[in-house]
Amino acid sequence: MMKLGVLTSGGDAPGMNAAIRAVVKTADYHNIEVMGIEGGYQGLIEGKLHRLTSTDVDYIADKGGTFLKTSRCAEFMKESGRIKALSILKDYGINHLVVIGGEGSFKGTQKLHELGVNVIGIPATIDNDLSYTDYSLGFDTTLNTILECLGKIKDTDLSHEKTTIVEVMGRYCGDLALYSALAGAGEIISTPERKLSFEEICSKLNEKIKSGKKDNLILITEKMYDIQDLQKYVEDRLDVSVRTSILGFIQRGGQPSAFDRILASKMGITAVELLLKGYSGRAVGIKENDLINVDIEKVHSKLSSNDDKYSLLDTILA
Repeated sequence: MMKLGVLTSGGDAPGMNAAIRAVVKTADYHNIEVMGIEGGYQGLIEGKLHRLTSTDVDYIADKGGTFLKTSRCAEFMKESGRIKALSILKDYGINHLVVIGGEGSFKGTQKLHELGVNVIGIPATIDNDLSYTDYSLGFDTTLNTILECLGKIKDTDLSHEKTTIVEVMGRYCGDLALYSALAGAGEIISTPERKLSFEEICSKLNEKIKSGKKDNLILITEKMYDIQDLQKYVEDRLDVSVRTSILGFIQRGGQPSAFDRILASKMGITAVELLLKGYSGRAVGIKENDLINVDIEKVHSKLSSNDDKYSLLDTILA
């Protein structure tokens, strides 16, 4: 008899709860028992499992984060940790698993697949840094959170004719900054895919100021610069006052957007249906508005390949 486990792993992302709901509801439709695993792979190793019913997940789709909790588990990276996890799954009679997370979580998913567990991955990472799918869960919500914050910063920049450097998340992928800029937030953009030097940033800002625009927003992806060093360089070079703002973890939270909830629901349903059809070691995704699934071994993080969007951005910011 089929018995299904579901867990969320890595960084939390809006839409995870909607995906959990879809998995549980779909499993219930097919008379499959579901066990929720609390705290990701760490919780699996520690045996933190409990039964989930449709009633348990009725009111979670509009909540941010993950009600199953999550973690980053160093122990699971070792073979001994994975053997413990496999033993727990066997003890609970779980022979199928859905993992909701990002690249690191999917590496664990692949290892479980190699150990004989029937497992499907659902992409959930606000960075949108998985190359096989156009969108991962949480990206759209985070983008809208960033846009709301940038709108408020731009209001005060305009009032005081100030420049602000804003750092957004993204890890090693510039999609959050890129899409924010395309949506109208930011005059100067620097991402891992199109990284500007301090000198280039100053040159672009100087052009804006000379043209009469004294309120400017410089949008950068995290991990690229020390934001205070960049601030000092610009102030010293151009003799202007510059503010800085690191949006930080405020970007992670919040009620998921309709897009993320619907995408999560579609992916959750697809994940269970793939398991029912005998698939394993696959990752669900979306490409050109169609749901896809790929070999999880081929899932890798990316630098954005949105050349068409960068070309559009060049036109907008010219």
